[in-house]
Amino acid sequence: MDLYEYQGKELFRRVGIPVSDGRLATSPSEAREAATELGSPVVVKAQVLTGGRGKAGGIKLASSPEEAESHAREILGLDIRGHVVHRLWVEKASDIAREYYLSLTFDRGARRPLFMFTTEGGVDIEEVAATKPEALVRLHVDPLEGFHPWQARRLVYGAGVTDPSEQKQVAAVVGKLFEAFTRFDAMLCEINPLIVTPDGEVRALDSKFTVDDNALFRHPDVAAMRDVTAADPLEALAREKGVTYVKLDGRVGVLGNGAGLTMSTVDVVTFVGGAPANFCDLGGGGDAQGVVDALDVIIRDPQVSAIFFNIFGGITRCDEVARGILQALGQMRLELPIVVRLDGTNAEEGRAILAEAAPANLHVEPTMLDAARRAVELAT
Repeated sequence: MDLYEYQGKELFRRVGIPVSDGRLATSPSEAREAATELGSPVVVKAQVLTGGRGKAGGIKLASSPEEAESHAREILGLDIRGHVVHRLWVEKASDIAREYYLSLTFDRGARRPLFMFTTEGGVDIEEVAATKPEALVRLHVDPLEGFHPWQARRLVYGAGVTDPSEQKQVAAVVGKLFEAFTRFDAMLCEINPLIVTPDGEVRALDSKFTVDDNALFRHPDVAAMRDVTAADPLEALAREKGVTYVKLDGRVGVLGNGAGLTMSTVDVVTFVGGAPANFCDLGGGGDAQGVVDALDVIIRDPQVSAIFFNIFGGITRCDEVARGILQALGQMRLELPIVVRLDGTNAEEGRAILAEAAPANLHVEPTMLDAARRAVELAT
């Protein structure tokens, strides 16, 4: 789950990372009130779950409450990379002497947290990583050993921070960022920029914070931060129905039982020249209601022209899944072509059940590759 900047800063504040004072606003008048409370100048920031706000005109400096109100009027309703601005963060403006970049993410390849730090922070950090990789200091943390202060010092010295006061402050932020990462079960904690003021104070000027969805049951206060209105409507519907669904851009609806098989199905559709419209995991079962719920989400996507239903029967029996599919089709009107591949426990029985019923729009294929080719063909 991605958090807005102001939400991520609240979590930073809880662990002791210095952040600027600010107020949330959802209207121009609230932005003016916030600027009056904070004292000018202030920065009016669009709150959207994407990057590129500054270049899109979503971040503006205001020298007075009236100007903050004017900027808020311009930013609210702005479309930034497909995200419409509905809320603003009005923050006390900061004088900046230097900008650093600091992040902690989960490196799936190494299976451990990864720190990245550079003194060349700012809006074009991706360019720095691409053109000057030596400027970006990387350091993994062994989860069995945990974080140690020497790791913060290695980041600071490796990046070339020379001022003793800055070294101490940045090292402290590094330790607190690790605390935030572990305490809130994060997948990403990023500060860009981590600024140094002319007075030598180190402070987080921005926050990008992503929390592991699977850990939200441990953090009801963080789970309550989810903005359901910002999610893709189909993904929101799937969440309500308890279906694991991710919207993609193709024409072949993908439905499988198990995350690994479903990811492989997405890959094989691409391999045969098609484009998957979604990732949809039915889970380990194949009961009729589960199939109905999943299909109900998939067919609401107007891009879907065919559905590839890929089932491997391990604990789940393919004959039970076949009956579930037919029962689901009997409960809903579905004219899109459906390609079904059954393999595993009682696969022959399952295929026989589907062949006997033989709905006109149902096609049974023996292998995953054949089924993918048929689905792509029917989707064109």
